[in-house]
Amino acid sequence: MTKHIAEPIKSKKDIKAVEQYLKEHNERDYVIWVLGLNSGLRVSDICGLNVSDVVDKTHISIIEKKTQKRKSFYINDKLKRVLKIFTKGRNLDEPLFLGKQGKRLDRKEVYRFIIKACDAVGIKAKVSTHTMRRSFGYHHYQKFKDAIILQKIFNHSSQRITLLYIGLEQDEIDWSYKNFEL
Repeated sequence: MTKHIAEPIKSKKDIKAVEQYLKEHNERDYVIWVLGLNSGLRVSDICGLNVSDVVDKTHISIIEKKTQKRKSFYINDKLKRVLKIFTKGRNLDEPLFLGKQGKRLDRKEVYRFIIKACDAVGIKAKVSTHTMRRSFGYHHYQKFKDAIILQKIFNHSSQRITLLYIGLEQDEIDWSYKNFEL
């Protein structure tokens, strides 16, 4: 059995199409999408956030569920705007993202809306809950070309793992073949 490996969405146009689709269909899902793409957090950590973790903050600080390592990151302007609207009037001690029956959202629900949204806008990549994290990494690397900082953001043990994770190693191999002739 082959393992389904999520791919980053490499086209900014496709990312924006998903964002627009979610904005029109479900505010919560839209906010999760924006948060995932602007933080690189795992879905388990996104689902674990409370309203108090983001209201009137400059940084989001968590203990990662998978690694048990502390992580703190700056909330950029876009994310601040989206979170401010989403949390207006909300109780500080409630989960940031509520699922069915008013309980904390789980990753299965996130998986379903990502698949549905990507399908609706015609994205053919293999997508899952990791797509937001991988897309964050891919575009962060494209902008800054800094595998070391991305390795630290992801808490990976090596730059090679980070480049594999965001799908860059194959891109670089393909580019080298395309631009090589004897």
